Amino acid sequence: MSDGALYLVRHAKAGDRSTWDGDDRKRPLSKKGRAQASRLATSLHPLVTPHREARLVSSPYVRCTQTLEPLALLLGRAVTKDSALAEGYDRDGALALLVALPVGSVLCSHGDVIPDVMSALERRGAVFTNEPDWRKATCWVLERRDGDVVQATCWPPPADD
Repeated sequence: MSDGALYLVRHAKAGDRSTWDGDDRKRPLSKKGRAQASRLATSLHPLVTPHREARLVSSPYVRCTQTLEPLALLLGRAVTKDSALAEGYDRDGALALLVALPVGSVLCSHGDVIPDVMSALERRGAVFTNEPDWRKATCWVLERRDGDVVQATCWPPPADD
């Protein structure tokens, strides 16, 4: 494990949960969400590219894997699914991923997981450099040193074109 940044992304905008007819785990990104995912990929690509060992890890929910797919295409890498990032999550499992994954890795999760994980990191000493933003398609840049996340910066969702 080495020092450097990891990226924790909240999935991009998906179709409305209340109008989705079917298994919520299969609810896809909306048109706006697909555009957000594409812009996230453009932002993250130059940051992840130098890190050959970096992984793309997602909640198994379709909207999360779809959020990372444009970046996976740019990088020529696969998206790995991990239930520790799913809704109804295992916070300790998500925190363990942040310790274990190589520098440059990108994780994608949900609105119930990320605030709790970030709160746990703050309790462990991570310094937030700006105000948290919990909207869809936000990205937390997590600086890791000696195995611990020591600093967190929140990027707002990508702007609409």
